[in-house]
Amino acid sequence: MSQDVSRNKLLWIAGLGWLFDAMDVGMLSFILAALQKEWGLTAEQMGWIGSVNSIGMAVGALVFGLLADRIGRKQVFIITLLLFSIGSGLSAFATTLTVFLILRFFIGMGLGGELPVASTLVSESVPAHERGKVVVLLESFWAGGWLLAALISFFVIPAYGWQMALILGALPALYAIYLRINLPDSQKFIAVKTAERRSVWRNIADVWAKPYAKQTTMLWILWFAVVFSYYGMFLWLPSVMVMKGFSLIKSFEYVLIMTFAQLPGYFSVAWLIERIGRKAVLIIYLVGTALSAYFFGNAESVAMLMTFGALLSFFNLGAWGALYAYTPEQYPTVIRATGAGMAASFGRIGGILGPLLVGYLVAQNVSVTMIFAIFCVAIFIGVLAVLFLGKETKQQELA
Repeated sequence: MSQDVSRNKLLWIAGLGWLFDAMDVGMLSFILAALQKEWGLTAEQMGWIGSVNSIGMAVGALVFGLLADRIGRKQVFIITLLLFSIGSGLSAFATTLTVFLILRFFIGMGLGGELPVASTLVSESVPAHERGKVVVLLESFWAGGWLLAALISFFVIPAYGWQMALILGALPALYAIYLRINLPDSQKFIAVKTAERRSVWRNIADVWAKPYAKQTTMLWILWFAVVFSYYGMFLWLPSVMVMKGFSLIKSFEYVLIMTFAQLPGYFSVAWLIERIGRKAVLIIYLVGTALSAYFFGNAESVAMLMTFGALLSFFNLGAWGALYAYTPEQYPTVIRATGAGMAASFGRIGGILGPLLVGYLVAQNVSVTMIFAIFCVAIFIGVLAVLFLGKETKQQELA
């Protein structure tokens, strides 16, 4: 019974950190649309805001992944939470695009570092027979954060401005103080750290050593495909709705409705992942994402936009849940955070290119249909990587 209590406590502690991350990323997509009107931003400038965020996430995933294998999962989790929440609060007072971009870089570092470290901590602290389910449930807090972001954006931004939304994003700093006292560190990490002191460079080399090269290649392709398509599509959703002729308020409302579909996406994966395995779940949900993206890009009526937008949320966020469960299982404890952080970092390059690509294609008057077709192809490349290079890790004990 005590094991269930500690597992649930860990899930909620890490999950709330995850929720705050998602709230920040989710609000950014709505703030982009508001900033465009207030600062008169071009499509390229809007693309850069999303991309600088992802540059920070790439740096953060790498740096804090390496650090987590040196000083522990708990310490890094707290550092990253403080970094992005303080950055969010400060960015509310930005008056120029340059200052806003600099702060978004540091916010991105915190976000990028927190996610792989939190999933590694939970993976190492849960029994093998329910590890996948619990990590997917951790990921489901992302949907809660997006819903909170959508609600704040729908009710707060129109009435009080985007600055108030960002000030609310600073609240996790208080939560980090609570975590300092209540969060347990990974016992697997503590045991390994006691037994062996390893250099950062050795950990990096080992991720690409012969025993792990195949899964590292698979993960890097998969992460790139998923992050490229996710940030390219979802950061632009409110703006795409505006392009299709809806008002800013109406587009916020529609995106809020689509966001609700994320929760059943996560919960269905949490149920399936210990039954049919990681590979099958990833392939099914990635194919579902690709097809939904294609039909969303081609949708003309409100009914079609809402249907395929909801399916896009359902399948894409379900795939994210499986990805975070699958990634830490590819490596032993000594290099787990390093391997997960490096894969996430490489994936974030896709998050840099995705929003930039959309911004430049929109500026060149390329149709929404063609833009979403590009993301459809990218996701299918990720499917092939899992199919041919991935190994099944269902209920395997972590080394």
